[in-house]
Amino acid sequence: MSTPEFATLTTDDLVTGEAVALDLPPASLGSRIASGLVDVTITFALLVALVLGFAIAALHTDEALLEVAMLAAVIVSFLAFPTAIETLTRGKSIGKLAFGLRAVRDDAGPISFQHAFVRALVGVVEIYMFFGSPAFFAALLSPRGKRLGDYAAGTYVVRDRVRLRLAPPARMPPQLAHWAATADLASLPTGLALAVRQFLGRLPQIDAASRAAVGGRLADAVSEYVAPAPPPGTPPEAFLAAVVAARRERDAARLAREADLRRRLTARR
Repeated sequence: MSTPEFATLTTDDLVTGEAVALDLPPASLGSRIASGLVDVTITFALLVALVLGFAIAALHTDEALLEVAMLAAVIVSFLAFPTAIETLTRGKSIGKLAFGLRAVRDDAGPISFQHAFVRALVGVVEIYMFFGSPAFFAALLSPRGKRLGDYAAGTYVVRDRVRLRLAPPARMPPQLAHWAATADLASLPTGLALAVRQFLGRLPQIDAASRAAVGGRLADAVSEYVAPAPPPGTPPEAFLAAVVAARRERDAARLAREADLRRRLTARR
């Protein structure tokens, strides 16, 4: 059996704060086209309604005011409306909501106003000015189905109605509990932390030789972020499990303290 490689992050991996890779399936090109057609139809319907409304309201005014009203209708329809919808719904337009899609950041977090605005702004060019051709070919060539607006905003459209099953977290080896409680553990780089979690999650599937080789390399890399070293004779997998479990416990304790502080500060107001 060849030695597995774990210390790699592909462009299709979304990583949580604990360096857990979430393999969220990307939205298919067909579903993105369908949701886009819904959004385009709604956008043009809104544009027609606004143009008629502004035209009637400015019917007895001068021509300059009518031109301003038409420009406002275009800006609201093509830019303000999609930006507001995706910002308020954290990545869902009406078309995405209908087809179970959501736009997320490249790091899997919810999008903000800035991301929604950039997506809408670039969409005016690639979807409406060029009839969707750039968006279609960009999504066709991208492994994640990204259109140009996604590249510019740093976003990614995923299927929202997918259940994720994460591997159970590593448990603290009892013989290393005292050492881990007093050790100085720095935060691991994301790629290394992910490699350790993948290695620990696949231990039952790895033969002894590969386990020793990969575990030794990972233990050497992790030891640079840990002081003092674990007790002599500690197996690499036990050392790695202790580091991951200790970091998780400390992060959970820190978050609990921060939540308690916010709660006490809020209660005093």
